[in-house]
Amino acid sequence: MGKGTVRQVEVEGTEIALVHADDDNFYAVYDECSHAAVALSEGEVEGCTLECWLHGSRFDLRTGEPTGLPATEPVPVYPVEIRDGDVYIDLNPSNGVTK
Repeated sequence: MGKGTVRQVEVEGTEIALVHADDDNFYAVYDECSHAAVALSEGEVEGCTLECWLHGSRFDLRTGEPTGLPATEPVPVYPVEIRDGDVYIDLNPSNGVTK
């Protein structure tokens, strides 16, 4: 997965948008915009944000907070760990937001 890309993955029944951000870190957020029920994994990565393709809301991948309207509610952010080239995602949101 190259920098600036996003992929939809499923972990124990939870759909996740896994992002390899421009800062070379991996981030995982719940794969649904908090404004409209569409997949964030179909959006565009810019820096450490992910943009919803439908209405243009942008979410900070580190905090889940929206950085632009129309979304006003954050999305869950999940801790990511890379071990031996494998990606591990903890389903306990690091920002306390639940789906």
